[in-house]
Amino acid sequence: MNKKVNTILFIVGATLGNILVTVLLFLLLLVLYSQFIMRLLPGGAQAWSFSLMFIAAITGSFFAYRFALKLLFKKIDMDKYFDPVFIGKTKDKESTTSP
Repeated sequence: MNKKVNTILFIVGATLGNILVTVLLFLLLLVLYSQFIMRLLPGGAQAWSFSLMFIAAITGSFFAYRFALKLLFKKIDMDKYFDPVFIGKTKDKESTTSP
């Protein structure tokens, strides 16, 4: 496989993994909420807790994703196996201007 295919497969796999971690964290928070916290909160606070659990699951998956990428970057030479996703325009201004 070439670098472009590796890059596309990595992006797809990382996205699916991030979604899976988010769903698992949300389900874990939902179970913890239903077992321990729901009985302690009044009715108005129970409605807001669902939104907070969703935000906490997204935040937790973000930090887990960053941690996993740092470990991966230490083990794999990214330039050897993957193409850059964003290629910036690098033009030398001195060579393009004429006196």
